[in-house]
Parts: sequence; C-alpha cells; structure tokens
Amino acid sequence: MKKTSLEYIALFILLEIPLALTQNPLIRDQFTADPTARVFEGRVYVYPSHDVNCGHNWFCMKDYHVFSSENLVNWTDHGVIVSQEKVVWVDSTKNSMWAPDCYEKNGKYYFYFPAIVDTNTGLFGMAVGVAVSNTPYGPFKPEDKPIKGVSGIDPNVFRDTDGQTYLYWAGRGGLRGARLKENMLELDSDPQVFDNLPKGMKEGPFLFERKGLYYFTFPHVIKETEALVYSIGDNPLGPFEYKGIIMDEHPSGCWTNHHSILEYKNQWYLFYHHNDLSPDFDKNRSIRADSLFFNEDGIIQKVIPTLRGVGLTQATDKIQIDRYSEISKKGAAAPFLDTADTFGGWKIILTEKDAWVKYNSVDFGENDLKEIHIRALSETGGTIELHIGKKDLLAAKRIKIPKSRDWQIVTAKMDKRPSGIQNIGILFRDTGTVEIDWLRFE
Repeated sequence: MKKTSLEYIALFILLEIPLALTQNPLIRDQFTADPTARVFEGRVYVYPSHDVNCGHNWFCMKDYHVFSSENLVNWTDHGVIVSQEKVVWVDSTKNSMWAPDCYEKNGKYYFYFPAIVDTNTGLFGMAVGVAVSNTPYGPFKPEDKPIKGVSGIDPNVFRDTDGQTYLYWAGRGGLRGARLKENMLELDSDPQVFDNLPKGMKEGPFLFERKGLYYFTFPHVIKETEALVYSIGDNPLGPFEYKGIIMDEHPSGCWTNHHSILEYKNQWYLFYHHNDLSPDFDKNRSIRADSLFFNEDGIIQKVIPTLRGVGLTQATDKIQIDRYSEISKKGAAAPFLDTADTFGGWKIILTEKDAWVKYNSVDFGENDLKEIHIRALSETGGTIELHIGKKDLLAAKRIKIPKSRDWQIVTAKMDKRPSGIQNIGILFRDTGTVEIDWLRFE
C-alpha cells in the first residue's frame, strides 16, 4: 500500500466527531452576504444582504430575504422581507441595501438596514432605517424615515442584561455606538466613536456578551482584504481592548468578509461569507457557518474556514462529499459540475490511485440501511473503496464504477449496516478517473 493510502487510513481512524457539522455555503440558489444570525422562537434566523448582478463591477443589492433552520442543515427561505422600492426614503436607483440586523423586543421584531437616501427627502448619504413585524419572518413594515443621527452602514443591535439596547454602525471616522430608546426607533444618547482600535478600514461591527465580557467584533483590512477581528471591554460602549484575529483574510482574495456570532444549543457559531459560488467576481458572495470556541480566559480561538460547515448530515440525504472534511493532496479536486451554472454545485474528481476524500459526521441513526447509491461518472471505469467508521474502521466496501460518458446511479449492497454518527471516506483503488456528484444510503 502506498504512503497516500496509509495516510488516509491513519487520518480516518483518528478523526473525532464534532458536536455539530453542515455544508458551506449554506444557501446555494442565490447569492447571500453579510449574515446576521439570531435565535428566535427556538430557531436560527439568518438575515443576510442579497447580491445580484447589475451588469457592472460593483455591489448590487436591492432587497433582503430571511432564512431559518432548526438544525443548521435544512434552511427555509421566507422570501423577500424588505425591498428598496417599498421604502419611501430610499433612492431605489442606487441598489445599496447593505448589511442588516434584526432584534426582538416585547414581541416585536425590528429589522435594521442601511441604504442611500433619496435626496428629495432633504437628507443625504447613507442612513439606517427600521422595519417592524410581529414575526421574525415578516411581513415587515418600513418606517417612513431613517433613524435620526445615524449616518453610515452595517447596523448592529445589542441588548444588555439590564434591558438597555444599543445600536452600533460604521460611519465616517470609525465605528460608532449609542443607546437606543425604548421604542427601538430613536437614539437615546449621542453617537460615540470607539478609539483604541487598529488603524485602517473597519466596518460591520457586531457586539455580543459572554461571561460578563463584551466582545466588539468587526471586519478589518490588515493587509489587502478583510480579516475578522475583535476587542474586549467590560461595558457595551467600551472602552475596548484589541485582542486579535477571529478569521484570517480569505486566501482566495475575496475582498470582503462580514459576520455575526451566536450561541445555539450550547455551541457557539461564526456566520460569515465568501465568494464560493462566484470565484471570479467577489461582489457576489455566499454565507457560511463554522463552529467557534473560546479559551478558558475568554480569548477566541481562531476559526479556520471549512467546506464541511456545521450540522449533522442524514445518511438518507444526498451527501455532497465535495464539501469535504479532508482531501488528499494529490489526485483529488472539487470543481464545479458546470462552470456556466455555479448554483448547480460541485463534484469530486479522483485521478490517481489512492487519492481520497473524507466527510465527517453522517447520522445513520438506527435505520436498517441496506444499500448505497452513488451518482458517478467515469470514462475509464474504476473501483472506489467506501470506508465508514468513528475511531474503529469498519470493513471497507469496494464498489465498481462502470465505464460511461454519462452520469449514472451506481448501487451496491451494504455488507455491514452502520448506525449512529459516523465518518465516511472514499478511496480510489484504480488508475484512470472517477467523478462523484453525491452518495446516499437507503
């Protein structure tokens, strides 16, 4: 057995099951960016901005959708909740409905969003407006005027343990914050510019509290693109002491990143974005999520972006192994199925003997799953080896992929019936080429 195969087996056996793992990006039928994630009514609701193509080389955002999930795997699109044509103070020719937020108070849901003001209103520049609803998914009714005294972008709302709410945003001269009145529609203090933060471009503030510490987090251009960084203080309005990086700049060169952080079912998560579905144009982005962890002293451990993401995958679902947990350094790749239609997703291509791919945390439950179905293509034909296990490896199942120029569903009987949460792996046992779209157990 070659070294690559030995490495595969060793890595597979040593894998530990994370608390929760799904696939990135989360939404794959449209572009989404700047995700603010909130827990309402026992579900996670994500309020992103919505990138669309407008025929020019810049951001174009005309409306907002909201998505929700109970398991962080299956997401419901609740449709458009606010559009620029329905807000009387917005210049609907500018297509600049940027990063939003949403917060609940006394049974009402307040959706905060920035946009360019229609100069016919007597106002100028970027302002922040509010739309109100009785449910987290709308319908939302926009207020007739933006919040007085707030000029800027990327609103974020935080409520402290004493019930006081605060609004944060990015404006000229830096990141700002102020108290909100009880009605959630007006400022209750003068805006405060936060000092003692790193120099350079900063936007997208997001504040959260954990164990008495206030984490003031924001995207920051350290070199050429935005990293996610944070400071800590003992008061919602600072002062804040800079602590470091949450996520490094995207190696792909995607210029922006924008995020939110929340705790859900005793696990912390980082929601952010990347240009997965638009690798050649980073103004069309897609939201992601990965688990986030803290040291004992409250320091945030740096988050390494993954394709695997968060949430358990059901064995009976189509398992997109191109959103892999690990992949061999040689002979394996995950290109688009069709570069002309990136919303169609990706595939795995194995081109060398002993090339492999692994996918963590598949829930087999207690089902008596007897077969595996694989959507595959191989013009040369070839044999793959399926591995299923936790720390102890179950016997490998060899599956022949017949020679074909077209995609086909290959079915094989399972010699052993796995149960519970397992990791799976595919190892290529031949020369030639095998392409895999998805696999599913029945």
